Amino acid sequence: MPEYTPSHGVVILAAGASGRLGRPKQLLAHRGETLVRRAARFALETEPHTTIIVLGADADAVFSSVADLALRRVECSDWRQGMGASLRAGLAALPARVSGALIVLCDQPALDSAHLHALRAAWRENPYRAAASAYAGRLGAPALLPRLWFADVSSTNGDHGARALLAKRSDQVVAVSNEALGDDVDDDEDLHLIET
Repeated sequence: MPEYTPSHGVVILAAGASGRLGRPKQLLAHRGETLVRRAARFALETEPHTTIIVLGADADAVFSSVADLALRRVECSDWRQGMGASLRAGLAALPARVSGALIVLCDQPALDSAHLHALRAAWRENPYRAAASAYAGRLGAPALLPRLWFADVSSTNGDHGARALLAKRSDQVVAVSNEALGDDVDDDEDLHLIET
């Protein structure tokens, strides 16, 4: 009898307006590719059952950057309420058969597929726990959350995503360290992180 391997879905959070930057950070070019496309491509390399991209501000422009990839487009009508709203929309769109959700952001230039594979491997060891990135002394995204957490994550409000829940349940989280992920693009001062 073959060994059971839990399947995961991916939720790419790409709905934000990048207000502090003044233009969509999802579309910034990094190493010859937009940040959103890099994030999506690396996420797809983890062989998910389903990959959702959550869109809001500049939805058509952002989606055009990834339209040729195997992504399911989900519109978040209340994206202005913050990351929590996008996360709810993404989790709600995942099919019932996935056992976990890999949450991926678009503003981490240091993201690579090796780190996402490490998160998947850590989660598969115990799919009832989460596997989360550890940087700057905290747990955060990317993170692979077990289905058991979906209802609690979906009750999260504001712009914090699942970070508060990861901290609260840190004893149920496998931490995968990657300090470089702490450097994200929020405003013009962060553009030095981008390599065109």
